[in-house]
Parts: sequence; structure tokens; C-alpha cells
Amino acid sequence: MYVRALSLLDFRSWERADLELPPGRTVFLGSNGNGKTNLVEAVGYLATLGSHRVAADAPLIRIGASRARIGATVVNSGRELRVDVELNQGSANRAQINRSPVRRTREILGILQTVLFAPEDLSLVRGDPGERRRFLDELATARLPRLAGVRADYDKVLRQRSALLKSAGRHARSRGGSGAELSTLDVWDGHLAAHGAVLLAQRLRLVHELHPHLAQAYSGIAPESRPATIGYRSATLPPEFLDPARAPRDDDVEVLESILLRELSTARPKELERGVCLVGPHRDDLDLMLGSAPAKGFASHGESWSFALALRLGAFELLRTQGSDPVLILDDVFAELDRRRRTALAAVAATAEQVLITAAVPEDVPPELDANPLRVETSGDADRRISHIAVPAR
Repeated sequence: MYVRALSLLDFRSWERADLELPPGRTVFLGSNGNGKTNLVEAVGYLATLGSHRVAADAPLIRIGASRARIGATVVNSGRELRVDVELNQGSANRAQINRSPVRRTREILGILQTVLFAPEDLSLVRGDPGERRRFLDELATARLPRLAGVRADYDKVLRQRSALLKSAGRHARSRGGSGAELSTLDVWDGHLAAHGAVLLAQRLRLVHELHPHLAQAYSGIAPESRPATIGYRSATLPPEFLDPARAPRDDDVEVLESILLRELSTARPKELERGVCLVGPHRDDLDLMLGSAPAKGFASHGESWSFALALRLGAFELLRTQGSDPVLILDDVFAELDRRRRTALAAVAATAEQVLITAAVPEDVPPELDANPLRVETSGDADRRISHIAVPAR
């Protein structure tokens, strides 16, 4: 799989861009702030409908513009598909496949798969559980695009149920509770358990299948370190579900749904008291371990970098088992790595169908990658800098 053409309109610092990208390795070179990361961010957005740098879409629209557009021609096993997304200020985003509008933007998911490694990935090891849940869910959705709908439905139910818990809790404290509200809460419990069970089943399957790829990637990056393992952490599930060696079963969704319903019933008094939803996959985390110690809090800076890199390389290897290489995006990371980690990353990059790299200077990129250079520069004043591609860097 590779991106043959990329077009941008009013995206970040790019007023307009039209690039032809070959298979193999391309490096975008330029000083910090010139807009090279914005290019690969746009590619990543088409794959995930999200940015690896910001949570909202508004910062992606160029200052002074009302909308931004990202388009790409994706080649997969000889077949070309055109995918376009329009990001709008104050209204819903829109998308097209082969120039035809689709009902929901998430219908484009799966056309392009990417694995992006960036300095922000250190938060996968050292950051909050939400960072690790996002990593897991985006990877699961890349493998099974329909999961995007499940995630959206779960988030909607979670918001509705949380609002009802706050309302019912206030009423319970003031006048002894409302039977109608509690009856409605039963309905939302059913929806939360149904969607949550599907999401949990896919997360558990993913951890089971990612585990060996992670372990192998980490041992290749840091052979002198303790072995790396990954597990699923949940206060809701029985211990047997949390063993990464446990193989998924056909009845997992039904079993998980019944577990969630039981736990929701048990937790209801406490939830009403606190006004928050205490049960469900939104409370879960990943256990990232080095030997017998959790990586978060115990890993050195170098070990944390190695673990974050191993997570991404493991994801890359897992996705390519589906028959097509995802586009590998390396955003300004070679300068952050020591020689051994640079060599390990370059070895994987050399085998990928397409690699998009950003770097400040050519010396940051291992020469064995023989990447095609494109220099990114800016023009305009400090308040309105516009990015553009300059003449070839060599």
C-alpha cells in the first residue's frame, strides 16, 4: 500500500499542496516550524480521522480559512482509490471516495492504513491510560474498520448514561430517587454493555495477537534489556480474560456483555453517589511490563523510547500480516534515537512498501535508507507563514 498523490488545501500551514509520492522512502527536510510534520499529519488523518498532535480538528484548519481539505490517491495491490476529507469550522466534516460523497466520514477508514511513530509516542509508556486506549482502539479499527461505528456508539451511550447518573444521583439525594430515571438507566446499561462487549472483545484479541510482535520488536531494539510484555488491565474482567496468551473464543462477546451487565448492576449505588460511570472499557488500560516491573515509572528514558518504538513496530508487523504493508510514517524520530535504535528502525523501514520521513537535516536520516528528499520551506511574514516544497534537496 502506498500514497501515490497527496493534495492539501488550507491545512495547517499549507495553503495548497499537490504532491506525487513514489513507493519507497521519501524524506521531507526542513527547519522546525516549516510545515514538514503537517504533511505526514495529513496522511495520518486520512487513516484514522484524527491527529497525532491535537485532539480537535479546529487547529488543522489554516488560520483565516473556514475549511481544510485533504485528499490522497491510495494504491493497494494495484488498485487505486481516491479519498478526500473536508474539515469544516462549525459544521460536520465531509468525505468522498472516488469523488462520490459518503454518508459518514468514518466510511473512508480502511482505505489507507498507516503506522506513525513520533516523539509524542513516549506518552504511550509514560502518559495517561487514555493514550494507550487510543493506541489500542486506532489499531483495532485499522484492522476492522466497522469498529469505528462501535466506538462512536459506545461514546454516545457513555455520555448519555453519565448525564443520567448525575441527574438521578441528585434526585436520589434530594427526594429519594425517581423510578422513571432508574428504569431509563436500565436501558442505557443494556446499550453500554452491548457496545462495550464488542469493543472489549476486539481489544483483547488485539492484545493477544500483538504480544509476540511487541516482544520480538523490543528484543531486537534492546537485546540487553528485560523482556517486554503487554497485557490488558481491567477492574471489571475476571483474571483469565487478562492473560495475553488466552486465545479469543467465539462466545466472547456474549460472555463479556453478561459480565458488564452484572458489574454495572453492582456498581450502580456507587455510580449514583459519584455521578460517573465506573464500569466499562473507558476505564481500562494496558499493562506494559519490562520483566516483572511496569514500564511506566520503572523504565529508563532509553527503555521507554524502546518500548514506544516496539509498540509501533509491533503494530506495523501485525497489520502487514493482513496482506498489505501499511504506510510507515516516521516523524522527526531518528534524531531522538541512539545508533542501535536507529539501525533497528531503519531495518524495518527498508522493507516497507512506502515510508514517509520528516527530518531537520539529511544527516538525521540513516544513509542506508536512500530516501528521496523533498525540502519544505516557508514564505510570508511571521503571522502568516505559508509552507511549500522547494527545489529538490539534492
